Amino acid sequence: MNIWLGTIQLGVKSLWLHPLRSLLTVLGIFIGVASVIWLLAISKGIGDEAQRQIESLGADTIMIRTIKPPSEKMSAQGLTPYGLTREEFDLLSTSIPTVKSALPIRELRRQFQYRDRKLDGRLVGCTPEYFEVNRMEMADGHFISDAENFSMATNCVLSAKMAERLFWHEDPIGKRIYLPENQDFYFVVGVLKPKGATAAVGGSMAAQDFSNDVYIPIRTLHQRIGDMVMVSRSGSREGEIIELNQITLRVAEVSDVKRTADLVESALSSHEKMEDISVVVPLELLEQARTTRAMFMLFMGMIAAISLLVGGIGIMNIMLATVTERTREIGIRRALGAKRRDIIRQFLVETSVLSLAGGITGILFGLLCGPAVNGARALANIWFSEQMADLPEVVRTVQPSIVPESIPGAFLISLIVGLVFGIYPATRAAKMNPIEALRHE
Repeated sequence: MNIWLGTIQLGVKSLWLHPLRSLLTVLGIFIGVASVIWLLAISKGIGDEAQRQIESLGADTIMIRTIKPPSEKMSAQGLTPYGLTREEFDLLSTSIPTVKSALPIRELRRQFQYRDRKLDGRLVGCTPEYFEVNRMEMADGHFISDAENFSMATNCVLSAKMAERLFWHEDPIGKRIYLPENQDFYFVVGVLKPKGATAAVGGSMAAQDFSNDVYIPIRTLHQRIGDMVMVSRSGSREGEIIELNQITLRVAEVSDVKRTADLVESALSSHEKMEDISVVVPLELLEQARTTRAMFMLFMGMIAAISLLVGGIGIMNIMLATVTERTREIGIRRALGAKRRDIIRQFLVETSVLSLAGGITGILFGLLCGPAVNGARALANIWFSEQMADLPEVVRTVQPSIVPESIPGAFLISLIVGLVFGIYPATRAAKMNPIEALRHE
């Protein structure tokens, strides 16, 4: 034990004789360890955000979306019915035993007016289940009820942003908004709390922005607006007939999701020729996201490991130079009776000290990943506000998440790197001929 303590003291003293060189050597390991922790934390934060977006869709849900078919499949007369129908909604909700509930959704782009203020937004016809499925919260009033849907009431619920922009500081509850295109009025019965947009999911489903929505009973929308949508293209107006934009099915057991999805695709097989629907299964996307996240983190870890490798090469380079500089010292120690293992032990202790110093400081800096990223992002928002606004939301909001395993892992790897890259210089020093070493100038 005393031998090791003496060797450690001697090693630290030898390194302290060249503080700048030792500091630069430690810097290589420091950067490597910090890179491992930072890159894994950032990649985990991005992966967690992507997974949260998919989980928000619900692992027990199946979504069938109406999509616009290829132009060659559209009618030449310019009036083409396509997508999901109310009849198919009834079929899916009643004929598949594993389906717990079904939600029909109809969406239209409309202009909304209150007094002299006009805003473009999305008119959503839905049922009360929409509120629960999309995990919404009320700020005031109530959401669409079954009674309002059954009676085809002309009531509506506003998103938080729509209420703020239309009514400013007024209380919207009980007031009316006007739809100029349909020459229709709707009474406001509720206002929602702000809800963040959902990201696009792997090309299977477009991003959903709830900030400019107005919700009305779907039976009201069908009665007062109908299924036909007129679209202006290249100076002409074309008509499209769409009954439903989306059907969201909730399954009683998560284990039944895939089997239910197969039944849905079979029941809607008539759409294969038209290519006008898309079936999205969040559970499958969630499993894919987990696999992708694991691969992404592994890839980022490998990139960070390269920094540790470079740091290890730096240690070996410095120790080889040290061996050359201390040739005479090594010869004197051998002449005084030091054995080869004593020389090897001394040089391995020095490389271990360098690795430990780099590893510990790298871990401490790595733990500052979250505050450092948030601070850098705050400064970027001040200095480059326009450029930051153009970035994807995930870049502007993602929070790094430290991977607990990365801390001991990076520290252990740094120590191993130091030992491995210190073996050759230590062995080379131990194999020196004492007589030749003493003659070295």
